[in-house]
Amino acid sequence: MDEKTILKTAQQGMDKAIEYLTKELRGIRTGRASTALLEYLKVDYYGSSTDLRDLAAISVPEPTQLLVKPFDPSSKASIVKSIETAELGLNPTVDGDTIRIAVPSPSAERRNQLAAQAKKMGEETKIAIRNERRDAQKQIDVLIKDKTSSMSEDQGKAAKSNIDEATKGHVDQIGKIVSKKVEEITSI
Repeated sequence: MDEKTILKTAQQGMDKAIEYLTKELRGIRTGRASTALLEYLKVDYYGSSTDLRDLAAISVPEPTQLLVKPFDPSSKASIVKSIETAELGLNPTVDGDTIRIAVPSPSAERRNQLAAQAKKMGEETKIAIRNERRDAQKQIDVLIKDKTSSMSEDQGKAAKSNIDEATKGHVDQIGKIVSKKVEEITSI
């Protein structure tokens, strides 16, 4: 394995961590209705845990309301139960073949909790990125010590510097993503 492959692999791992963070942050409530609140909610459907988006069409008919229309009407009760037990603070009501969910604006205390949760997710993602950096640097160290490889100590330092730059860029990106989400949560 050469230094370019190691750097590319580390960057891909860092990109995946950021992609996961953005997907997770979409699920945090901001007071505005969003289909992302429910898309990945797990529903017990005939004994298997299934994402809600695979069982129903989710839409936003009004800024403070979600509408869930199950593909299989018999799954309504399971969907309602999953929404109630998900600790999202949402109260679904069955309206014929659909489920309506009013999305109340969170209280100031709840907004602070959600902001703290977003920051915690950001920190966990930063840890994942630093782990990618550590693994890549270990691989560079192995290449430097391996007499059969053509990597010198200077090349190793340059490769580690490139890895550090990629890490810094990804950590900065996480900071921007999290602060934007915190601003969304705390603004009324």
